[in-house]
Amino acid sequence: MSKRLCKIRAAVLSVTWAVGAACLGLPGAAWAGHGYALWGQLKYPAQFDHFDYVNPAAPKGGELRLVSNLRVSTFDKYNPFTIKGNAPAYLSDLLFDSLLAGPMDETAAGYGLLAEDVTVAPDGLSATFRLRPEARFHNGKPVLAEDVKHSYETLLSPYTAPGYKTLLADVAGADVLDARTVRFRFHKPNRELPLTVGGLPVFSRDWGLGEDGKPQPFDQVVMDEPIGSGPYRIGPVRFGKDITYVRDSNYWARDLNVRKGQANFDRISVKIYRDNTAKLEALKAGEFDLMRFFSAGDWARRVTGRKFGTGELVKGEFAHKLPAGFQSYVLNVRRPLLADVRVREALGLAMDFEWMNRQMFYGAYRRVNGLFGNTACETRGTPSPEELALMAPWRPQIPAAAFGPMTEPPSTAPPSSLRANLRRAQALLREAGWEVQDGVLRSASAQGVPKGQALVLEYLDSNEGSIRTVAPWARNLEKLGIELRFRPVDFALYQQRLQKFDFDITSIAYQGTNNPGQEFADLFGSQAADTEDSGNFAGVKSPAVDALVAAMTAAKTQAEMLPACHALERVIAHGHYLIPQWYGPTHRLAYNAWRLARPEVPPPYSPGEMWAVNTWWATPENIQKR
Repeated sequence: MSKRLCKIRAAVLSVTWAVGAACLGLPGAAWAGHGYALWGQLKYPAQFDHFDYVNPAAPKGGELRLVSNLRVSTFDKYNPFTIKGNAPAYLSDLLFDSLLAGPMDETAAGYGLLAEDVTVAPDGLSATFRLRPEARFHNGKPVLAEDVKHSYETLLSPYTAPGYKTLLADVAGADVLDARTVRFRFHKPNRELPLTVGGLPVFSRDWGLGEDGKPQPFDQVVMDEPIGSGPYRIGPVRFGKDITYVRDSNYWARDLNVRKGQANFDRISVKIYRDNTAKLEALKAGEFDLMRFFSAGDWARRVTGRKFGTGELVKGEFAHKLPAGFQSYVLNVRRPLLADVRVREALGLAMDFEWMNRQMFYGAYRRVNGLFGNTACETRGTPSPEELALMAPWRPQIPAAAFGPMTEPPSTAPPSSLRANLRRAQALLREAGWEVQDGVLRSASAQGVPKGQALVLEYLDSNEGSIRTVAPWARNLEKLGIELRFRPVDFALYQQRLQKFDFDITSIAYQGTNNPGQEFADLFGSQAADTEDSGNFAGVKSPAVDALVAAMTAAKTQAEMLPACHALERVIAHGHYLIPQWYGPTHRLAYNAWRLARPEVPPPYSPGEMWAVNTWWATPENIQKR
């Protein structure tokens, strides 16, 4: 997923996870109650006391010291929704409530937060939310329906990230029915839409008012402290270096069932370090309390030291059941050199994941395959009759292989070998009109490429350390006569080039989802391919893909959704727009056991360190230190 849409989707799902309207599959019925189940029954009944995975008696107090989870080395605004600039880490998660909240031990379900009651119309064309009378913003004013409508309309303004417009494309509008009742109208029944509007951040109409009492253009709301209704507010700040969030002692929802046992720290401070080495050394020195690790090499070899020996710092690997996501090398098919699917497939054949996992990753990773790994949408085997029916009208636009067995990433595990994969790649390149001349692969008759042009590609990244994982792939490509140039740039330029699709190849860590929907139009839709700053980095422009995304989002039942998911996954995978990389089946967290206490078992769908942010608490020693 695009980094920007990733943040938007995460912001929506962090509070609702998979809220939806099961009633959309029940014509003539409506659903009203304390929550929604997308496909089945809710785990928690009305009037439940708290989520099972929290400690409802967790003490309040102390401090959680975090390191920024963003790649940017500074922040220059407090508005997390506008396009330009960078907001501090965790701001959206801590300052804004939404209409619905979701558990971390259940998928496809959500429960009322700002909204005490939710109703979906029998025809599926609207969802109505009744707000809790006790809900309050940080300035003490009540959260009203006008604020919900204002937030929705502001997020659709020209000043916000375009991912919101994609997610809300099928929302016709919001109506204020009375002071505490808001109704969202939909262009068509869509199981995702109650999820999407229920997960939008809600902020006060007072945020961004000028000295004259009139609202400023939203892109000029930069340093105004957000007025949300979440459990934390902005506290002390060393601008651009670190920020502290302070727990709101008057937080309106502190005793609400969906918030009980959460937001336990009085303060959450977030520090920024300019490189990974400084960050790791700061952890070892005890400068902060918790860090999530993505590097298998760091985790296996460098997360050591005196404080780990004394037990003050602890390494914990926590298994989860989250979707695998589809972290991938992204091939920009807007580039003539990458327009031919055979060339793209050949590039993938040169990547030796098994060698990398054995020699570089300490066997810690599994190979990504497709879009929906580790979910019910994961595709296997040959297409079902339902999948074929969805794909058949678009047969000329779909790779023929998609109508056969689901693709699997090339492997070098015996009886396969890298040598055999490279031979297959050579054959594909010859078919595509490429020939090796004096050790260099050049166009002989490649479509859209001048004769004699060498196949030279640039890999764009903002992390110089990525050369370590790219180099083995580049060496194998060199055997085919292909030159892959590694181009590291600073993060600001990297973002700018991604927004303008000015790259050949890059790497994106796309998040997974148990309930895919409209966001896939941003990732692979034809309209998004021509929209700067969209998530369609690969440049996919296919009426077949557009139709399959539409079928997936319009499904009224899981039985209707799954064939559309499978068909879409087949088309994207066999189109070789992405070269799948790897994922970890556990969260790797190093934390200070002398300062932090936690529930014994993590919930299966906890999103990384947010499990700690939301549900851990301070030890007595931590609370006593002021």
